Amino acid sequence: MHLPGGFWASITYVVSFFSTSPLDEPGLEHQAPLALHPHVSHGVGDSKTIFEEPLAHEKGPVFTPPSASTHGEAAKFVCKYPKMAGWEPCSTRKDRTCWLKNKRTGEKYDIYRDYEKVAPVGIERTYELDATDGLAINADGLDFPLAKLFNRQYPGPWIQACWGDTITVKINNWMKVDGGNGTSIHWHGIRQLNTMHMDGVNGLTQCPIAPADSFTYSFKAHQYGTSWYHSHYSVQYADGLVGPLTLHGPTIIPYDEAIDPLLMTDWSHNSAFEAIQLSENQFRNASILLNGKGNATRYNSTTTPLKFTHDIPEPHTIYFDSKKINGRPRRYLLRLINTSFASSFIVTIDHHRMQVVTADFVPIHSYTTKSVMVAIGQRYHVIVEADPESYDDPEHPYTKEKNFWIRTYQAGCTDFEPVPKHGYSKVGILRYNGAPKKEPTTKRWPGIVKECADEYYEHLKPVHPWYVGDKPANDKHGIGENLTIFFDQQPSIFPLALSTLAGENESDFRPFDINYGDPTFLNLNYTGEWNPLSVVLPENYTDQWVYFVIYADNPHPIHLHGHDFAIIAFHENPPKKKHPKKHHPKKPKPRPVPDPKTYNLTNPPRRDVVMTPQNGGYVVIAFKTDNPGTWLMHCHIAFHASFGLALQFLERQSDAADLWPSHEKSHAIAEAQRGKTCPYGNEAAFPDSGI
Repeated sequence: MHLPGGFWASITYVVSFFSTSPLDEPGLEHQAPLALHPHVSHGVGDSKTIFEEPLAHEKGPVFTPPSASTHGEAAKFVCKYPKMAGWEPCSTRKDRTCWLKNKRTGEKYDIYRDYEKVAPVGIERTYELDATDGLAINADGLDFPLAKLFNRQYPGPWIQACWGDTITVKINNWMKVDGGNGTSIHWHGIRQLNTMHMDGVNGLTQCPIAPADSFTYSFKAHQYGTSWYHSHYSVQYADGLVGPLTLHGPTIIPYDEAIDPLLMTDWSHNSAFEAIQLSENQFRNASILLNGKGNATRYNSTTTPLKFTHDIPEPHTIYFDSKKINGRPRRYLLRLINTSFASSFIVTIDHHRMQVVTADFVPIHSYTTKSVMVAIGQRYHVIVEADPESYDDPEHPYTKEKNFWIRTYQAGCTDFEPVPKHGYSKVGILRYNGAPKKEPTTKRWPGIVKECADEYYEHLKPVHPWYVGDKPANDKHGIGENLTIFFDQQPSIFPLALSTLAGENESDFRPFDINYGDPTFLNLNYTGEWNPLSVVLPENYTDQWVYFVIYADNPHPIHLHGHDFAIIAFHENPPKKKHPKKHHPKKPKPRPVPDPKTYNLTNPPRRDVVMTPQNGGYVVIAFKTDNPGTWLMHCHIAFHASFGLALQFLERQSDAADLWPSHEKSHAIAEAQRGKTCPYGNEAAFPDSGI
């Protein structure tokens, strides 16, 4: 199915009438430049404005976090705890597990504390971002004329805060093309404890932000680590509305310096809004970017002949120092973020191993590897030593090279492009200070497996343990509620209703479809039957464990909002065998039923994005119902979510209604439907799910 661009624009237009005065459009002199800073060593863009609340009268610790940038405006960032007099920073080169220590009592905020229950008291940090469109950017040698950007840069500005801070971000929507898109901004992986209305999912937690309108998000940094923020308005983020988010805090093993966040993504030169409507050749002149830079000639761009409109940008480059500290190599913290539309990546660095220390926002006991599989939406912190000589072996000889390829291989489950060119994975350079400015000649690590599977779960051991309750509140048999991912090739419910997540089995097809004009957040007191297309799963249990068995025939990166979840069981089917033409295939076996006796309830792996089994099977996840509100769960392959592969958990509805009772009594609800945006926010002809 292919709908013309003008039709799409007309149905994504959100009419805006104001009960408040419209924004004054900023002058161009206040915008961040469009150029992607080719000479910056390893940075991403700084934000347009950062304000900090004034220090309180009592004096607390003020310090540069060890994971701060080393260059540019971002290097000026400091953590401030003015309300914590008597405390001091305790992170050292030898021990990064400690964050703050009370000088009198010895009490610590460190990596071993339960960050979901306790956090230091920081400051409020206020950012302002402009969402704009109608811009052409050159990320890989070809213009992309339909970019939608934060502050006219890609990736968007780096938002930073410290453990315990409050982050406040005002989003101004200046998108205008064909009437302009609405938008809402999601803060990926953020706990949002008792702040569901700040989660940024239009149709669930708010109405879309209309063109020429704004919305202010504010939430507490209960966690620490790295993530990203992105539009949740259909597939809009794939056109450029993404940026990195760092919450500085402790780390399980020592390091000396941090490299700025590394965002990897697949990239196309037609809008994602068009791509989801095409049955074939969805992606035009595809490529892969690292921090907004790629090379279209390295990828198999078969859709149209390549006509380069710009010079190809130099690969994104990070810098290491080979000078040793007390006789040992320097150790660098790298932050890996997959912001793709359709691709999971295996990340490697020639001649360098990685120590993995964080999975999503969860600190883990470290393990060493040559590669890390980063699914869409996932993040990893890894520590890399500046010591390529130590990894010399006969199959992988070291040749005194000082430039090394950073590679991102597409995992075998990508829907992006079937046959990339040899060498397509060369997306970035690790360069040692003083090395010549040239492309590396290093060889890739041999034997890298490109399976579409999460890191081994036995490696993902959280530092702070969870002990999952053995009697789930939502299933008396102890197994969990069944959820089934499957596809229907003949949509009839809405034009792109092709997939579902919520079905009990494959005869229960319930694709997700939101109503922009009537978000769930505005209906917390509703007692009737929910619209089946809203796919509302009530979970009205207070502080109890709930289990969910997610069945799938293929790998899907499943992301849950508002919670980390424990991965308590995983079953993968044997690889499918090909049957000879003369023989009929055997009837499919009944799908396996999990055995609760095999569930890992003692400190299981946990995160906020999990990959379902590569060959089909199931994964069982568990979380505690301790965060009232409505929480989206969806596949993070953007067009799968667009096709309806999502649901919402309505957790503790009565408690949520008490927190946000009504328009008259709740400022949050009044803000969510401010002006007359909501009544005009939905169109019956909208072709996809809306998320």
